[in-house]
Amino acid sequence: MIRSVTTVLGLAGLAVAIALIVYQGHDAVLSAFAAGGLGLVWASLFHAVPMAINARAWQVLMPGARPPSLAAFTWFVWVREAVNGLLPVARIGGEVVSVRLLMRNGVRQASAVASLVVDMTLSIVSQFIFTLLGLGVLVWVTTDVTTVGRVALGLLITIPIVAVLLWVQRAGAFALVARALQALTGGRFAALVGGSLRIDRAIRLFYRRRARILRCALWQLVGWIAGSGEIWLALYFLGHPVSLLDALLLEALAQAVSSAAFMVPGALGVQEGGFLLFGGLLGLGPEVSLALALARRVRDLVVFIPALVAWQLSEGRRLVAG
Repeated sequence: MIRSVTTVLGLAGLAVAIALIVYQGHDAVLSAFAAGGLGLVWASLFHAVPMAINARAWQVLMPGARPPSLAAFTWFVWVREAVNGLLPVARIGGEVVSVRLLMRNGVRQASAVASLVVDMTLSIVSQFIFTLLGLGVLVWVTTDVTTVGRVALGLLITIPIVAVLLWVQRAGAFALVARALQALTGGRFAALVGGSLRIDRAIRLFYRRRARILRCALWQLVGWIAGSGEIWLALYFLGHPVSLLDALLLEALAQAVSSAAFMVPGALGVQEGGFLLFGGLLGLGPEVSLALALARRVRDLVVFIPALVAWQLSEGRRLVAG
């Protein structure tokens, strides 16, 4: 069901993206995009930096003296982003795959799932702060009260969502769901309750390690900020350089819009509309804004397709060996 919905939304988003390019003049957009040349590949490869930072953020959460290496966590994050970015999985499938990879590296199921849940929650919190930074820059560079108000409203809506998410985790969400399934199935899934209780206990234990929680959130915020480098480099190679603050503004607000459209694979159409809107506020022409959106799609192909291929090859080897 979820895959069907996301597939339909993805096709609709693709139609919107194509319509935007055609409406703004596909010749102008493609010419602006072609001006970037091979430089856009270098801008794409810069994504390895925020991925490694996010991997470090996840790693610092893990208890024990010898958690998986930073290289291993970078691999987990790489595959997670690739699955979520290119497949119609509503940004859920990547999390499932990364937990499996973490467990194969010797981490127990409860700790693996709990670390991912806490990492995802802190990612939402850190993105909220990053978007707030972007809003501050937006107020600084524009007098468009309407756009500023809409961004501010979106942030206000996020606050209760994050609060509820934190409360649900502390209330023992996994065990509550497992007990409900127990009641509905007449006790046929008794093992679910025990496993869910272990996950809930692990989540609470992670939150008690406040120093690790703070370090993880700070690393994630640094990762969001580092992602602005992709925008800065892409616009530089496209021949329309901007300041680092302008790049931060574009990255923060484009990421916020893409996250809000998490059900749309790759935020197709939504991301293009976001770049068109916020790029215009910085004085970028529509053809340049859409060329920047295409550059982000190049990033997805250059960085994420190799991850999917490598992941499938490793899964294939495991099947043959098993």
